[in-house]
This record gives sequence, structure tokens and C-alpha cells, in this order.
Amino acid sequence: MRDTAHVASTAVVGAKKTVAKATEEVFGRIPDDLDVPLLPMTRWQMLRTLLPASVRILWRVNTNKSKVPAFVAAAPAHCKELRARIVATTSAADLITLWCTDVEPFFRQAGLMLEVGARSDSNSLVLFRHRLRKLVGEADTNALLSGQSELESLGLLVGLERLERGEIDRATFAQQYGHRGPHEFEVSLPRSGEDPHWIDEQLAGLREAPVDVTTLLARQKAVHDAAWERFQKRFPRKAESMRRKLDKASVVFHLREKARSEVVRSFWVLRDFVLRAGEFAGLGDDIFYLSIDEILDMLGGDKTSLGSILARRVAYERYSALPPYPRLIVGHFDPFKWAADPNRNSNLFDARQSLAPGSSKVTGFPGAAGVVEGRARVIATPEKGDQLQAGEVLVTTMTNVGWTPLFPRAAAVVTDVGATMRLHTGDWVRVNGEQGTVEVLRAADAA
Repeated sequence: MRDTAHVASTAVVGAKKTVAKATEEVFGRIPDDLDVPLLPMTRWQMLRTLLPASVRILWRVNTNKSKVPAFVAAAPAHCKELRARIVATTSAADLITLWCTDVEPFFRQAGLMLEVGARSDSNSLVLFRHRLRKLVGEADTNALLSGQSELESLGLLVGLERLERGEIDRATFAQQYGHRGPHEFEVSLPRSGEDPHWIDEQLAGLREAPVDVTTLLARQKAVHDAAWERFQKRFPRKAESMRRKLDKASVVFHLREKARSEVVRSFWVLRDFVLRAGEFAGLGDDIFYLSIDEILDMLGGDKTSLGSILARRVAYERYSALPPYPRLIVGHFDPFKWAADPNRNSNLFDARQSLAPGSSKVTGFPGAAGVVEGRARVIATPEKGDQLQAGEVLVTTMTNVGWTPLFPRAAAVVTDVGATMRLHTGDWVRVNGEQGTVEVLRAADAA
């Protein structure tokens, strides 16, 4: 019986490690001391549940994959046209017609393109990264897979620098880059291109940055070139084959990011549609408390849903007043009880146990090579980015496109759940990008 129990226990541990390894590329590394519970499902139950859905998704992805380049090429002009037509509508009936004939079909197409971008070639890319990591390590893998050319995710940052240099005006910035931002999938919030205050804040931050975007990109390319030179020396017989694979991966990365960017642009169309509906209804921003079906019903004359707006606004304001939720949540989570706890952990919640801070050294994924020392600045949301001082180490759980304007100001960027559990603003830290470690040299009170 003991042997059987040991085998079962080993299998469970192995399963957890496999799951954790498979999700690292998407969700980041789970802290080693966090015991992730497994769903009580047999392999047959998992296959019966997931296989039909997986087959349907795979069929859709393969069907729509060839349509991505055409969508990417046409989306900017099409979005501009749709936004103009929305503004030009003169009645609620015209707006409903435009939704049915043009806006909804385009938005559904954008959703399919996002699915292709997220899933197409994802398994092969993960496998390729895994094999490359075994050959050259994490730091050189990151270097080889980046730095060849500018990615779309840096477009917002590049656009702001071009605006600061006077190479483009604000209207051009809004047209080319203004659809991207920290909350680009939230249609109730302004796009960066329609928020002059946000633009002014980012430009002011760029002026304070110790390096400009061009220098950062040049450094990234230099790191890539150095890693490639090391690869050629170590594996001369594999160099030609690896170059082809890296070039292919670069094409996939760029198309995937470009597709995502154009999908995000479609959300500006959706935002304009909802705002126009609010104008016809005399609701203003209250229109965002209705679902799209309720908005269409309201435009058609059924105003039943308007009675729900007040209660929804109260609930929204109540939840919005809470601090940002932990990045990882295990077990039953009461957000109000958690927020009222003065000793709450802002990064990880585990209903099964109290969480100790752990050691002062954090180990995660390696990034760019190099060692940096500086004062830590822990920031939960990009709206608090004005707190980051030039030369500080930015510490947060995760970043997206909306965080990129902060990067030129930061001496290093640390994105890790374990880091935000153990580091505090004011800590003097050493970041070793190649080893993927962050060490507190002096705590905030001593620093």
C-alpha cells in the first residue's frame, strides 16, 4: 500500500509540474511554494470535455489563417470608414442598420482573427522555444527571438517618441497608434489617441528618461546579434538551419502582433458605436452599463433595461473602489473581506494558508543579459506610472502595451508574482537579467 501511495503521490507531483511548465509561456512562472490544486477529473473526462471544443477551434483557426494578411492590410482604412459612418448616422434606426450590415460582421471577423493570432502556430513556437532554451539557455533564447526588428507591441512607444520629436502631429499619432493603450479592450474608457492628458503625461515621462526609444531598440538588436554570434561559434553546423527557423518565427511573431493590433483597433469602432447610441438615447456614458443586446433593444424603442442602470452603476463604483485583485487566487475569494484586511497580500491569495513573505531573493525567468542595481518601485497599474522615477527598477506582476511608455525611464523591469510579494518600493535591489534573479541588497527602511 505504501508503494502504491508513493506512486500516486509521485504522479500527482509530476502532473502539477507538467501543467505548470505548460502554462509558463502564457501566465508566467508560478511561485515554487504555491501548491496548485488539480481538478478532480480523469484523463477520459478531460478528453471528453476538451477534445470536441479543441477540434472546433482547430478547424476555425485553419480555416481563417489565410485571411489574416488581408484583414491586417485592410483594417486601418476600414475602421476609419466605419467610425466616420457611425458619426454620420442621423437616427437610431440608421445606427441599428449599420450595426447589422457592417459593424457587427466586422467585429466578429476581428474576433476570429484574434483567435488565429492567439492559437496559430502556438504549439510549434512553444516547442521551438523549449528546444532553443536547451541549446543556449533562457537569456540567449530571449535575445535570439527578439531584436531582429521592431514589434507591433512597441508601436505605441515609438509613436510617442515620433510625436515628441515633431516627426508626426497628434492627429497622425491618433490615426496610427492611438488605438493602443493600457485598457485597450475596455470600450468604456478613452483610447490613448483621444486622451490629450494621457499623451501629455507620457511625453513628459519620455523627456525625463535617461535613454530614448531608438537607443533601447539599438541595444536590443546588439544583444540579439551577440547571441547569434555565440550560437554560430558553438553550433556552426546548425547555424543555417537555425537562421531559417528564427526568420520563420520572426514572421509569425510579427503577423500575430499586427493582427492583435488591428483587432484592438476594431474596439475603437465598437466604442464609437456605443457612444453614438448613448447620444441618441440621451444617456451619455451611462450607455456602458447596458449590454449590446440591451443597447439594440433600446435603440429600437424598448427601454426596459434603462431601469437597471442605477443599480449597475452603484455596483460598479463599489467594486472599482477596491484595490487591484491579486494576480493569483486559490480557493474562495471575497474581495471586500480581502480588501478590509490590513495585512492582505496584494499579489497572491490562497484561502488554504497564510502567506509568508519568503526570502529576499526572487528567481524567475531570465530576460536580457546584464546586472542592474537600483531603487525598486512597485506599481500595480499603469495609471500610477507617474510614480516611477528615472533610473528606478519597475516591479509589477505583468505588463502589456500600455506599460511600454514607462520602459525608457526604468533601469530594469521585473514582472513576477513572487517579486511583488517580496519587494517593496524603496528597496535597493540587484537585478541579474541573465540569471533571472532579483535580490534585495537593502530594505526600504535602510535604503
